[in-house]
Amino acid sequence: MPTTPVTPQPFTHLDSAGQARMVDVTDKQPTVRSATAAGFVRCGPKVVAALRDGSTPKGDVLAVARIAGIQGAKKCADLLPLAHVIGVHGAAVDLAIEDEGVRVIATVRTADRTGVEMEALTAVSIAALAVVDMVKGLDKSVLIENVRLITKTGGKSGDWHRSDG
Repeated sequence: MPTTPVTPQPFTHLDSAGQARMVDVTDKQPTVRSATAAGFVRCGPKVVAALRDGSTPKGDVLAVARIAGIQGAKKCADLLPLAHVIGVHGAAVDLAIEDEGVRVIATVRTADRTGVEMEALTAVSIAALAVVDMVKGLDKSVLIENVRLITKTGGKSGDWHRSDG
């Protein structure tokens, strides 16, 4: 039976044989960490007008999306198989109606052994999906775009800020 050669693995989520694994953070000390992510739900003029005047058929789109985003941050480890279960100690999801859609920004904070970048990205993604769900009856062409990490603080790798906004 042929054997798979074992080589040093530079990726933390792969073992020396290249198999997926969850990184063991048991020995790490909890530290304060935060991450902010952003995204955009592009909507046509009809949807933007309905959002602005509160006439969307399903109700308060921004309130539902805000709660969905917070819930998404707390459920990140249930959705991503190698994400750690961590304490989400703070989560803020802000949505703003703009001329071409809805801007979504989420900031997640913890005092834990690993960062909250994925939780912030999940919060933005789930909030954006909630917007789509709430307005799809008005316009099925709405789309989610440009979901990205904006900043992260704390942890072994220190602070990071996106240079291109």
